Amino acid sequence: MNVLLLLTLLIGSVAGSSGQKHEKQVPGEPYTVGYSARGLLIDGMPRVLTAGSMHYPRSAPGMWDSLMKKAKAGGLNTIDTYVFWNMHEPTKGHYDFATDRANLPLFLETAQRNGLFVVLRIGPYVCAEWNFGGFPQWLRHEQDIVFRTNSEPFMREMKRFVGKVLDVAKPYMPERGGAVVALQIENEYGDHQWEFGKDGDRYAEWCGETAHSFNASVPWVMCHQYSRVPYVIPTQNNFYCDQYLDKYHRDHPDFPDMWTEMWPAWFQRWGEPAPHRPIEDVAYAVAKWFAHGGTYVAYYMYQGGTNFGRTSGPFIQTSYDYEGFLDEYGLENWPKYLHMADLHKHLLEHSD
Repeated sequence: MNVLLLLTLLIGSVAGSSGQKHEKQVPGEPYTVGYSARGLLIDGMPRVLTAGSMHYPRSAPGMWDSLMKKAKAGGLNTIDTYVFWNMHEPTKGHYDFATDRANLPLFLETAQRNGLFVVLRIGPYVCAEWNFGGFPQWLRHEQDIVFRTNSEPFMREMKRFVGKVLDVAKPYMPERGGAVVALQIENEYGDHQWEFGKDGDRYAEWCGETAHSFNASVPWVMCHQYSRVPYVIPTQNNFYCDQYLDKYHRDHPDFPDMWTEMWPAWFQRWGEPAPHRPIEDVAYAVAKWFAHGGTYVAYYMYQGGTNFGRTSGPFIQTSYDYEGFLDEYGLENWPKYLHMADLHKHLLEHSD
């Protein structure tokens, strides 16, 4: 071959490789998050998100990397977790976000390192079959406090803690290349709002206004929220949720369809038989959700873990296995894990 021709080909090859378009690593590099009816928007593009709930206090920090790697191999691109107020502020004004299972920054960092997004459900009421629903014991001694309604002492303390969590999460927001793509305030409040009458309505609106006041760079959600609340995306929790979508599309034409809790089975109380849900039913419910326009699903729980110490709610077993896709110890639960991994593969391959 002519030497000049060979040199020309070599130079062209090098120039072509060096001129290749850089593939942005998200999370990792700064990006933006928004939303439309087509889903959460990552850098302006709608993404189908498959999420799994893993609660950092219910597993040892040494397990987190392995759990997330298995979740990603199982077709997830997002991790979902509550934030547990009584773990982080057991004494008023004294915070712990660094010790052992309270190390929320390490959990968020681990997700980011594994290329996974995070939906951070702050609450701070979380239910979760967790002791006192996540509230610290000192909270009930605040003068004149009434939980989860238009009560100034409660709203003051709630806003303070939510602000603290956002400070802790700041390095893990998308503008810094972090993993957090959505936040949740309150939890299934629509099921209890009616009990408080107009004060419940005012509190629900306050939740949306307060969330908005933090000027976070990601959307806020409220699950099981039936009344209109400003500045939040209302989301669904249930065994099946496609039946809600026609009405949801009429009421919220500009919002994405988000299923924040898809229950693959259930929790277990002492003395009860172990709950079971066939994987065929789980897969059918999820496929039907996306066929009706769903854009986000989160399995509650993907890996349930363990209620260490006295963290469980009344009569809840030490194991919070939930018959998830990874068992209490982080082992793959076949056939659930493999079956859903296959569904996620096909779903994400054709999500465009």
